[in-house]
Amino acid sequence: MAITHEILMAGFGGQGIMSMGMLLAYAGMLEGRQVSWLPSYGPEMRGGTANCQVVISDEPVACPLVTEPTVAILMNRPSLDKFENAVRPGQLLIYNSSLIDRQPIRSDLTVVPVPANRIAEELGSARVANMVCLGVLLAATGMVSLGSVLESLRKALPVHRHSLVPLNELALRRGEELWRQVRG
Repeated sequence: MAITHEILMAGFGGQGIMSMGMLLAYAGMLEGRQVSWLPSYGPEMRGGTANCQVVISDEPVACPLVTEPTVAILMNRPSLDKFENAVRPGQLLIYNSSLIDRQPIRSDLTVVPVPANRIAEELGSARVANMVCLGVLLAATGMVSLGSVLESLRKALPVHRHSLVPLNELALRRGEELWRQVRG
């Protein structure tokens, strides 16, 4: 039976939403899966709204639009307010509890609060909050491997930015650890 993951990631511009989605799509390609990546920006760049939709499947992707995600990563309150109800019942909602001041109201989802900004700041850079959430997603779903995401990161970053890979890896691993702690 074919497995298809439909992922929605949303937040403010500058939170690394597009990067998260691109890395996930590249990792899927590296693993021989069928993928699509569909970015959507608000009219502003930094500080405006941003979301992307990623599909990773064992079969060809018929439609890149994700209307009922199997996983949502929501990085700010407006994104939670807008997309919480779109997540398919029984599926996964990961949210940045550092910036979102309310819990999701749905009881038919697996909900994972991630203090992503706090963890990222503890690691030394608030810019890796997205990678903490991506680490939770990897551990929770196994849709692609951490190794494939790291290989994608090395390919996506210019060589002079490869010094950022260890910090991103640490953030991904902290996300994986958080999932293990939450799920016991």
